[in-house]
Amino acid sequence: MNTPLVIQRRRLLQSLAAAGAGLYLPGRAVAQTRLAGDPFTLGVASGSPTHESVVLWTRLVLDGDEALRLQPAPVAVRWEVAHDEGFTRIAQAGQAQAVAGLAHSVHVEVRGLEPDRWYFYRFAVGHAVSATGRTRTFPAPGAEVARLRLAYASCQRWEHGYYSAYRHMRDENLDLVMFLGDYIYEYPNAAQAVRKPTGGWVLTLDDYRARYALHKSDADLQAMHAACPWLVTWDDHEVQNDYAGVSPGYSGPPVTDFAARRAAAYQAFYEHMPLRASVLTRAMAGLAGGAEMRIYQRLPYGRLASLYMLDARQYKDAQVCTREGRAGSSMLNPASCSAWKDPARSMLGAQQESWLDAEWGGDAGKAVGWNLVGQQSLFGQRDFRPGSGQVLWNDGWDGYTAARTRFTDSLRKHAVANPVLLGGDVHENWVGHIKADYADAASAAVGTEFCGTSITSRSGDNAKIPDTLAENPHFVFADAARKGYGVVELTPGMLTTTLRVVDDVTRVDSGVQTLAKFAVQAGRPVVEKA
Repeated sequence: MNTPLVIQRRRLLQSLAAAGAGLYLPGRAVAQTRLAGDPFTLGVASGSPTHESVVLWTRLVLDGDEALRLQPAPVAVRWEVAHDEGFTRIAQAGQAQAVAGLAHSVHVEVRGLEPDRWYFYRFAVGHAVSATGRTRTFPAPGAEVARLRLAYASCQRWEHGYYSAYRHMRDENLDLVMFLGDYIYEYPNAAQAVRKPTGGWVLTLDDYRARYALHKSDADLQAMHAACPWLVTWDDHEVQNDYAGVSPGYSGPPVTDFAARRAAAYQAFYEHMPLRASVLTRAMAGLAGGAEMRIYQRLPYGRLASLYMLDARQYKDAQVCTREGRAGSSMLNPASCSAWKDPARSMLGAQQESWLDAEWGGDAGKAVGWNLVGQQSLFGQRDFRPGSGQVLWNDGWDGYTAARTRFTDSLRKHAVANPVLLGGDVHENWVGHIKADYADAASAAVGTEFCGTSITSRSGDNAKIPDTLAENPHFVFADAARKGYGVVELTPGMLTTTLRVVDDVTRVDSGVQTLAKFAVQAGRPVVEKA
């Protein structure tokens, strides 16, 4: 690893240490700071919940941000967690430090909370008080749970529309949001843009910070973050379109040090998400010289479900048989691509694959009613060529057939209870069955999948969907036209998924409607219309 990246990661570790030193300081242990203006312009958020803890997030940004960026001293931030919205019954309170090295972001890991409870929280600096957020803890492991209701979403390109989907998502009475990647886009603009992003190509740490700040300035997105906790993972655009592991993608001006660019992007992701500090500190002590950020995890939701968030981008092998040998993605013909079947190639990386297999081989995969997996892309095979032969997209699971087989083999070997995959990335709704062998039409279904459309990002031609469905009968529904989110409701005996779509993504006041609704019975991996 080159010297600038080592220095960059060392400074990040120092910033984490400085911020962590002030997480639970009582009373007036940190000097209070007064800022000229509202420092909470990016809102508040919570996430990474367990049965007894949650992460509270904010980032201090004034108009123009100069007053804070040029201030090297930490800023004292007070926080409160209460049982009621009026904050008359305080559950916990303390002070944290917002340090310049982490863009004055705050990540408070509140522990010792009661399981399966809703709480309210807020921050304050001087006389400035943030908006109030609402969050919750998960039920204790082993607890009987009647219901879990969550939304899954992905792909919110700023230029392509308004985030009105989040305004409607707030009315869904959710326990949780799973965000499955492409929170920002690194592009400078788009043809026929609905709204134009500030700045050009996103390449540096300051660029990434500014692009996150732009997205988080959206009022509907802020309100949804404040409504309930989020679990988050990333895809490619948080760094660069179609990058894979340590291999750059194919878009924008080239950089001389992609590893440094990726590290900067990962730091900015941490700075703007309700993640635990351990996703950085644990990685710095181990693999990849500290450039890794360990975001994959499993979280139990009582006995009702295990929730998995996977990382199918950071450890991914480079795409093969791309057009003209360039970096990034393209369509491929597996019959003329010998590398396509290479068993050494992976989407998740050997360590994450091993971790997931161990989770499913232990009590986690069997002791719960549902195993709900949030990951980035469409899992099932999608052949775009009608009739004989195949044309597949090499950036998704279709480009990593051996890795997909290992995934399904692990599900079967461990008899994992009711596996359901949620995905994003393709900007279209796809609903279907996870097959043990996609080459065999009679192969048994081992689970179900719901790959969601985008919040705003544009997609392909809906007129081609019927032919693609006919060629891939393991899918029961697809739609490329509409934008929105999915809502999953789990009970011990049933999973229902509702596809919610906005009327017009280019209208800030767009309405919403239900596109389709599906049900899966526990113990029976079959998708049925509900």
